[in-house]
Amino acid sequence: MELLWGVDLGGTKIELAVLDKQNPKNVLFRERLPTESAKGYEHILGQIKKLVDQATEFFQQKPQRVGFATPGVLNPATQTMKNSNTQCLNGKALAKDLEEILACPVKLANDANCFALAEALLGAAPQVNPKAEIVFGIIMGTGVGGGLVAHNKIINGLHGIGGEWGHNILEEGGVDCYCGKSGCVEQVISGPALQDYYQKISGQEKNMKEIVEAYRNNSDEFAMATMERLFEYFGRAISTLINVMDPDVIVIGGGVGNIDELYTIGYDRIKKYIFNSGEVLTPIVKPILGDSAGVFGAAVLGYEL
Repeated sequence: MELLWGVDLGGTKIELAVLDKQNPKNVLFRERLPTESAKGYEHILGQIKKLVDQATEFFQQKPQRVGFATPGVLNPATQTMKNSNTQCLNGKALAKDLEEILACPVKLANDANCFALAEALLGAAPQVNPKAEIVFGIIMGTGVGGGLVAHNKIINGLHGIGGEWGHNILEEGGVDCYCGKSGCVEQVISGPALQDYYQKISGQEKNMKEIVEAYRNNSDEFAMATMERLFEYFGRAISTLINVMDPDVIVIGGGVGNIDELYTIGYDRIKKYIFNSGEVLTPIVKPILGDSAGVFGAAVLGYEL
């Protein structure tokens, strides 16, 4: 049996899944360990090796190749990690080091790219358009990220930042972002950004669930204003994706992506900004793989299905 090995390297946990190549939705092995990033880079490598060794013993065979969903990206020029919120990875030759300890080739991709790849090949996209050639995957939660898949392949780009939708400027003069700019998509329509906006205009604290409930109950003018901000800026931000790439399907994951009104009111706002005489045909859907998307995407990296 041919196996697909994938590791989702998260900030709090590392998950390994081994799939049946003939039927990739068939999970043959799945295990996780805490990342414990505070213990440093070498410790993370050791946690990964523990998981791979467990699966190797289970199958009585070593992996031929392992795919990794990573926070941040591998810089194509230096072959070192950058833009990772697990900061001990930045500047490290992660791919090279993994190949040395695992004694097999590895392939790395940003976690948002792996989310997009999984939903493009195995998830929501084939259900709404089996012939989809271009799929954009969005994660809207604590942060905002994106991944672009064309013809079943992740588009990494020259700098390794393909799909980084969350760090385009959406609001001139907006909130400063850790990336060095101000008013990025992430600083406008992520969950924390919306909660901060609510607190700024109301003087009170509410989480996103409470804000959405108050909006639906029509019981809080500040919640109404916060959700209006979300819908308007969502429409504007999504329109740029469609104007540039015109994807066949857009899949939205993350906690903010669960808000049903994004797919009705937010979708309608795209019409104001799209370069298509106000007509929007793009299916925008929720994912179906849940938190499996990252590890599934990692497992199918580099393989023809």
